[in-house]
Amino acid sequence: QVQLVESGGGRVQVGESLILTCEVSGRSFSRSSTAWFRQASGKEREFVAGLRWSQGRLDYSPFVKGRATIARDEAKNVVSLQMNSLKTEDTAVYYCAVGNPLSYSTDPASFDAWGQGTQVTVSL
Repeated sequence: QVQLVESGGGRVQVGESLILTCEVSGRSFSRSSTAWFRQASGKEREFVAGLRWSQGRLDYSPFVKGRATIARDEAKNVVSLQMNSLKTEDTAVYYCAVGNPLSYSTDPASFDAWGQGTQVTVSL
């Protein structure tokens, strides 16, 4: 059974940084694409960052480009998302996801397993 467990969310102030981590079990991590999405209250889930393989194609949404870094630790089956210079509009529940690299895209439908989400709240 595939399990994704996120951690690292919380309440921060504008301009601060945080690191979200997601531990993946029950699935071949090296053969999975990985990504982070977020969903703000009342809005649709949106792509934040993704890696098709452990290396190679790397995508960031325009609203985090230059402020975020996605990385994978293949030895620990962990994917992380570091976000800097946080803004109030970054407030959302953040989800990690894994999928088949052959069908990788920034569309949530291309990912077949999801974590439970971790809340990030950015305040003034």
